[in-house]
Formats: sequence, C-alpha cells, structure tokens
Amino acid sequence: MADISVIVPIYNAQNYIEKCIDSIINQTKKELEIILINDGSTDDTDKIIKKYNDKRIKYFINNNCGIGSTRNFGIEKATSKYILFIDSDDYLELDACEKLYKKIEEDKSDIVVYNFNKIEKDIVEKVTIQPFLKTKLMNTPHILLDINMSPWNKLYKRELIIKNKIRFVENLKYEDAPFVAEALYKAENISYLNEYLYNYIIHSNSETTIRDKKMFDIIKIVDIIRKKLNEQYLTDTINELTVRILTNYTIQQRYNKNKIERNKFIDKAFDYLKNNVKDYKDNKYYKNRGIRKYIEKSRIVTKIYCIIYNAI
Repeated sequence: MADISVIVPIYNAQNYIEKCIDSIINQTKKELEIILINDGSTDDTDKIIKKYNDKRIKYFINNNCGIGSTRNFGIEKATSKYILFIDSDDYLELDACEKLYKKIEEDKSDIVVYNFNKIEKDIVEKVTIQPFLKTKLMNTPHILLDINMSPWNKLYKRELIIKNKIRFVENLKYEDAPFVAEALYKAENISYLNEYLYNYIIHSNSETTIRDKKMFDIIKIVDIIRKKLNEQYLTDTINELTVRILTNYTIQQRYNKNKIERNKFIDKAFDYLKNNVKDYKDNKYYKNRGIRKYIEKSRIVTKIYCIIYNAI
C-alpha cells in the first residue's frame, strides 16, 4: 500500500520529465503511487514516459485541459494517505518523501510545509520558509504571508482535500494560490520542516514568468481567495495579502512590452484595491516611494492610452 501519491501534471516536458521522474522513482521511500498526467503534449514526452517500467507509475493522457484541471484529475485518481505535487520540470531530493512522511506522521498534521531551492541558469538560491511551530491558521494567520502560494513544497493529507472538496481553479492562470490558501485555512494542524527538499527550476520561457493577456486572471484569483477565506480573524491578513499580490504583479508589468495591456491591468488592479482595501495606500508595500511613483505614473499613462486608442 502506497503512503504518498505523487501527482505530476505534464505538458511538453521532453527536456525535463526524465529528471523529474527519476527523482521520484529513486526516492529512498519506496511506498509511492506515482500519478503522471500528460495533458496533450505534442513533443516526445509520451515516448519518454512509456520507457519507464515501474509498477508504481499510473500514466494518464488528457486532452489539453490545463494545469488546474490536470491537478484535479490527479487528486481524483490518488488513493494514498498523503498527496505531493511536483511540476514536470522540477525534481525532488532523493530523501524528500521519506523525511516528509516521517514529519507528517510524527506531528499528526494535515499539511507539512518545507523549504526549496530556486534554480536559474545553474544558480541555486535557497528559499527558506519563515519557521513556525505546529499550528493552525486561526492561531497564526500571518503564515499566509510567509508561505509561498505554490502547491509543490507541501505534503497534504488526502482526507483534508477530499473532505473539504478543495480543488484547483480551472481555466485561470495562477490557479494554485486559492488551493493553497483554502488548504491552509481548513487544516487543523500545519507543520514546518526545515529541509530543502524540492528543486524549482526557472526557465526564461517559464509559464510563471510570461506576462501575457492572462495577467488579468490574478485579480480574479485574489477575489476568489478573499471570498473563500472570509473570516473576521483573517481580515487584516487577507487585506495585506491582497495588497502584496497586486502590488508585486503590478511591478512585474514594467517588463511587459504591451503598454496598453500593461497599463489597463494596473488601472484595474488598483481600482480593485480601492474598492476592497480602503487603507491600501498606508500599506508598507504601496508606501515604498519607487513603487508608488511607478504605479501613479502608469495609471496616468493608462488613461492617455485609453483615450488615444479607444481601448475602453
């Protein structure tokens, strides 16, 4: 019987998938269910996966449903006590599952959060999660601000996900943030493991670094999080999270060459802040002189572009 279901959504990953799978099948902990979901890849991903002859692998092919839908499919297929997500271009340290399983069993937690390595062009940056003792969100709401909103550096109790019907948002970019936020919200116990067990690879064409028309999805994602975590004790934390997310994504747009789309996004993002976080201008992120100056300049430019090009 497998103790951990490892879910890997895959799309056109021929250059990375072998290293990813090897890091899973060679884990020191062998009691794994390995769920590989090929979401309609058009490269040689399928051929590479079919070379593996490991009985723990369950291989499925979907028809380009998107990463949110693909992860949800994996959740439905999982049968183990715990669930671990891995992106197909990333890989695990070989003792990751063993250490995570030991920690979650010892603490009797619903979620274990752990550190990761961020790797770009062979430069490794160790990303350390702000340490915390076993807790629940009601007692330490600030961990929503300290824990990254990616699903992969966390081990989840499957019962938590199934019982609370926690699923990834489908057909939107940044779909993982509401999943992680809701899982943390519903968990009775959250633990932290001070180990660097996941290797997150950044590519120049990585989906997470591309600024395209789906940048507007982040506003919808923030709204989903606010509605799912609508508790009085979380109000200040969620407002802080809202300001941080929208401010940080606004700053990222300085690299977006489509000036019309960029400035329309900035205008919409800060209209959302104005309507939902009344004191956002007092927030330390917004009060940063460089950020405020950039945002205010961009909002003025937005209106000029919209008038000239009749964009709205």
